[in-house]
Amino acid sequence: MGKLTPAISPTPPGTKFINPRVLLATWFGSGLIRPAPGTMGTLAGMPFGYAIMALWGQNALALAALALLTIATPVATWYGKKSGESDDQSIVVDEVVGVWIAALFAGTSVPLWLLAGLLFRIFDVWKPWPASLFDNRSSGGFDVMMDDVVAGFYAMCGVSSVAFYTLH
Repeated sequence: MGKLTPAISPTPPGTKFINPRVLLATWFGSGLIRPAPGTMGTLAGMPFGYAIMALWGQNALALAALALLTIATPVATWYGKKSGESDDQSIVVDEVVGVWIAALFAGTSVPLWLLAGLLFRIFDVWKPWPASLFDNRSSGGFDVMMDDVVAGFYAMCGVSSVAFYTLH
């Protein structure tokens, strides 16, 4: 049985790791870690989202997710063109947006944040409709981002249900 050895994937030809677009698309390099770059991106994005929630609250996290979605969509398109794959596995800023959406009702509860991360990864891998629509089309940054937005929304519904029933 082979063992999984972590490895770092290179950035696309003609790019450097320190390029702000590379840093954003790969969420500071977490998307370059193999295996499981999507999981690495999710895990790397959670502390940032938790800090936003703890410092400024739910509305700030929602605005941060929207701002990141807006900024990251053209960056994901750029990275995909540079790498030659529109939905390059190294692009994980979409996972960050998705897990922030998933955790909108988690407050500062660490167990709920962990649940948000877990449910988000399940829905991101499963891709129930309409996430599958965006994933199958995969024509650029919008599609790359939107399948994770949908997965985040589904996970958010699960987290909000658990939060409601455990707090009431």
